[in-house]
Amino acid sequence: MNSPTLPTPVPPTAPTLQRDAKAWLVTPALLFIVALFIYPFAYGLALSFRPMNGGSAWANYLTFFTDTSMWPTILVTLKLAVPATLINVGVSVPVAFALRRYSRYQKFVTTLLVIPVTLGTVLIADGMLTYFGPNGWFPQALHGLHLYASEVRLTHNFWGVLISLIVSGFPFAFLLTLSYVTGIDPTLASAAATLGASPWQQFLRIYLPLLVPGLTMAACLSFVQAFSVFPSAVLLGAPAGPTRVMSIAAAEAAFESYDYSLASAIAMVMGFVQLLVVAAMLGARRLFYSGPATGGKG
Repeated sequence: MNSPTLPTPVPPTAPTLQRDAKAWLVTPALLFIVALFIYPFAYGLALSFRPMNGGSAWANYLTFFTDTSMWPTILVTLKLAVPATLINVGVSVPVAFALRRYSRYQKFVTTLLVIPVTLGTVLIADGMLTYFGPNGWFPQALHGLHLYASEVRLTHNFWGVLISLIVSGFPFAFLLTLSYVTGIDPTLASAAATLGASPWQQFLRIYLPLLVPGLTMAACLSFVQAFSVFPSAVLLGAPAGPTRVMSIAAAEAAFESYDYSLASAIAMVMGFVQLLVVAAMLGARRLFYSGPATGGKG
């Protein structure tokens, strides 16, 4: 009886590169990012090293940091962006805790808090000029109720811009914080309560460590949004005085002096300052908690 013939073994070949056809679906997104983000950034960075009036490659940056009308705009912008970020994120935490459980008022209150997102910065500024202006409803109400006798000035100064940043930035911070708060398993606090933990101890020992990563991301996004303030600083502030932020300095260099290289340099400095602050916040969150972003729901 003849034994079956075994197949001849095929010698191993070099592994071939397997291409996933679905990877081509990422191409439109990559082209979009390159066209609208990477190329403009690279072009602006290269332009900042080509001074309009000649000189060294660092001439625009030297001009910015030696001109007393330009470099203080960094401090002015930080004085607006940092308080707005702290207020938006700080107030969003108790509001999110109050609305984390379902009730018949939850959707209505949440809708009211999110409405400013649909208005836009210019419309918010126009409303504030009508409401907080010298002849607006708010000052007239304070005078009519004899609560404040002096002149109420909440527009065309620092406070007008800060209030505008809070009104326009709070909805984003609130929605992000609400998503993080509702993502924490409530049984963790219940278990702590059975062990005698007070509500304040539950917040400090359970909720806060789990919220810090999410609150850090909300603070980073709120800060970047507030740091790029421009319409509010022009419409509600004093562009030539206490609210002359970096974006105004860049706009003046580009559209008044037609020095686009200097404007690009100011934009690069803006991005660098934002990067430093965001990196500092992301590094500081490691001091609180290094685990997952949320506690999970089951």
